[in-house]
This record gives sequence, structure tokens and C-alpha cells, in this order.
Amino acid sequence: MRIAMWSGPRNLSTAMMYAFGNREDCAVVDEPFYATYLAMTGLEHPMRTEILGSQPTDPAMVTEQLLGPVPAGKAHFYQKHMTQHMIPSIDRRWMAEVTNVFLIRHPARVVASYAAKREAPSFDDIGFWQQAELFDEVVARRERPIVVDSHDIRAEPEGALRRLCAAIGLTFDPAMLSWPEGGHADDGVWAAHWYGAVHQSRGFAGAEPELPKLTGVYAELVEKALPHYERLGQARLR
Repeated sequence: MRIAMWSGPRNLSTAMMYAFGNREDCAVVDEPFYATYLAMTGLEHPMRTEILGSQPTDPAMVTEQLLGPVPAGKAHFYQKHMTQHMIPSIDRRWMAEVTNVFLIRHPARVVASYAAKREAPSFDDIGFWQQAELFDEVVARRERPIVVDSHDIRAEPEGALRRLCAAIGLTFDPAMLSWPEGGHADDGVWAAHWYGAVHQSRGFAGAEPELPKLTGVYAELVEKALPHYERLGQARLR
């Protein structure tokens, strides 16, 4: 099975990759279109040069890897994707060959977390409208949309992961509930900038506190993203 997990940044996405990566039967890949995205958009991101040197910048090469032999001969292949990386000029037909799952998080939490790592995020940076667009494409193919909320995972990791595994037809493995401290061998080169907290973890953090209170442009971003989050949230696993 090939699982494409679609989220914006700061969505519990790395912890989810670690959860699947701790299964003996599952290979993982970390944001395989990141270098392609930077090369095609010209955007400046932290560690841009290192990222461009670490991955293919040709989307066709990335797609070939995603649909080719699963690394290490594993039975399953978990692919951590950022929705904003799938710009319109990248051919998306490969998505019909994988099981697409959408990982969502309340935009107030996303914006607060993202702004702590990279100042002045834009609406395009946080991935909400792109996630909704990809969701609609999956629905248009008459595939069942699978949505999981990071809030539910934090509140009840085992229950949420059991529901997710059942929805995609995968046997739950208790190994998904914890992982070794210090990161994963398949972390992207950008981990040094973004993954500090999760590198110190050995499992999912506890239930999330109240929503952060944001003002100014950050509050405006939340308001703009909220309809997309709420729409996908109607389909979330319960």
C-alpha cells in the first residue's frame, strides 16, 4: 500500500511520519516534492540551497520514485506531502495510484506554530486552500476522502490511529504509538530547522490546550483559512 498523507506545515505531519516509520513493514519519505517546489517557484525558504541539493527538482523523477519499488522492499510506503508543494504545473495523475489521506489542524494552531519558525507566513505558505483543492480532486474521482484531525490524534493517539488504519485497510500496529528520540533516518535535510521539538519526543504529545489568541495579520490568516479547515473537518474520522 502507498499512503499519501496531505497536510500543510505544522500539522503533526512529522510525528505521523515517525509513527508509520516505526512499523517494521513501512517505508517513509519526507516531503519528496520540496526541492521541486522551491526550484519551480523560486521561493526563499530556510535552508533553500541544502534542500535543492538533496532531492530531484524534476517532478517526473519524484513521481517515478513514489510509484516505483518501495524502499527496502517494505510492504507499505508512507509518503509525507505538503499540500502547498503541489503547484498546478505538477502533473497530479499519479495521485490516482495511491491512498490519499488528509491531515488537518485548526488554522490558529498552524499559524502560531509556523510564525514561530518563519516570520510573516502568507496564505499560500500554510496550505489550506491547496489542501481543499486536492481534497476536491479526490472526491471528483469518486474516491472516498479520508480525513484525520491532529487534535483527535493528540487527544487519543491509539483510538485515532486505529480508526485511520481501519479506514485505509491497514492492520493497526502498536509500534505506531512511539518512536526513538532523535529523529528518523529519512528526515529531510530541513529537519535541522523545523523538527527540533519532535526530535526530542518519543511519542505523541498530550491533548492540545486552548486555541492560541492571534491578532493582526495572523488573525486575518486564520479567518481566511478557517472555512477550508471546517469543510474538510466535516469528513474527519470519528
